Amino acid sequence: MATQNPREGALYSILGYMLSGLIFWGGVGYFADRFFNTSFLTLVGLLVGMGGALYLVWLRFGR
Repeated sequence: MATQNPREGALYSILGYMLSGLIFWGGVGYFADRFFNTSFLTLVGLLVGMGGALYLVWLRFGR
């Protein structure tokens, strides 16, 4: 069984934060767009997701 490098684990954690933030908040924005019949909330959701993910990465790895 291969051992995992600690940096590799951190990279996968960061990637997971980024993808999950984009997918979750982008989805929330998409469904809010459909509900309110608008066209900008998906972008807002994606930006909130990326900002939140960057903040979580900074909290976990940057301090």
